[in-house]
Amino acid sequence: MLQIHSFTFNPFQENTYLLINPGKQCWIVDPGMYNSDETEVITGFIRDNDLKPQAIINTHAHIDHILGVQALKERYLIPFMMHEKETPVLNGAAASAMMFGLPLSVVPQPDGFIRHDQPLLLGQEQLDVFLTPGHSPGSISFYYPADQWVIGGDVLFSGSIGRTDLPGGDYDTLINSIRTSLLPLPDDTQVFSGHGPATTIGREKQYNPFLS
Repeated sequence: MLQIHSFTFNPFQENTYLLINPGKQCWIVDPGMYNSDETEVITGFIRDNDLKPQAIINTHAHIDHILGVQALKERYLIPFMMHEKETPVLNGAAASAMMFGLPLSVVPQPDGFIRHDQPLLLGQEQLDVFLTPGHSPGSISFYYPADQWVIGGDVLFSGSIGRTDLPGGDYDTLINSIRTSLLPLPDDTQVFSGHGPATTIGREKQYNPFLS
């Protein structure tokens, strides 16, 4: 089974995740560390638990989700992967960093692209990949059926949904992504979001005002 550990970084309180298989291989999801102290938090955890980073996999490429990518690429010599449709968002990262006053000396470049119709394998553990645009054009969600949880980035939050007023965002597209890709999952599926607390599919079906 995959273990999931979460960290919260940067002024946007972005959630970064480590996914760890029984052989201590790990994926890093949406690394948002924006200074050396925050970087030490996650690299210290990796060191203290003898983990072996294999790749950085991103749900999307908004600035708060990529601030720590380059540091981890250089430290562990691992690839950075995202969906190809997210390329325009990544290309705008430098301007976004300047607008928000965030440090981004190097815009990380993807070493490959994640396909939404092809599962990801970490050893024997499999993640299914859903294309869930609307918050951004290439947003993807990672579903782990073996333990029924999904990392959805900024698509679905506890009691809310991702914003759609940024370039490439679209409200109707986002709602359709949630309804067609996430809500069909079992009600007890845990949803790990890009910000805020975890929730469940069943709770959001019942209480999320955007989905009623």
